[in-house]
Amino acid sequence: MRRRLQEELKQSKPIPTLAEEVYLEIQRTSQVTARWIAQALKPAGLTESQFNVLRILRGSQPDGLSSSGIAERMVRHDPDLTRLLDRLEAAALVQKSRDARDRRVVNARITAAGLRVVERASQAARLRLQTALRPLSPRQLGTLADLLELVRGSVDPDASSSQRSHRSHQGDKP
Repeated sequence: MRRRLQEELKQSKPIPTLAEEVYLEIQRTSQVTARWIAQALKPAGLTESQFNVLRILRGSQPDGLSSSGIAERMVRHDPDLTRLLDRLEAAALVQKSRDARDRRVVNARITAAGLRVVERASQAARLRLQTALRPLSPRQLGTLADLLELVRGSVDPDASSSQRSHRSHQGDKP
């Protein structure tokens, strides 16, 4: 397959190593897919980080999570999670409360309005991804997911062990 990255980046010189090319491909693809999701979320008035938090809180129902629990589950680190939660609370999508045992801990729960918004946004994001990734077969998508997990696992032992577990469930050899 002919790669277009060098043209996309308007580079006249070849990328020095294949490892650097792969890194740039991952970064470029991340930016492109993030734009897809940003466009899909625009009608719901959500940013990618807000969407991520609402999805996390939807999954933690009915209990909710502490700010640190949310931060641990974020796909992309957001250094200003406190303000993000404040904005979601101001929009009545999240309800915050102090922990009864430790008043320093702030817990957040998704509201009924937040559930409606995240469901609509999830449907829009899902449709955008399905449309954009339609040229890839399910097998190709699975291979891509496995390869990306391998890349993360080469640096992150936790990702690596979950990848080995995933492969063993599929009957692949480690």
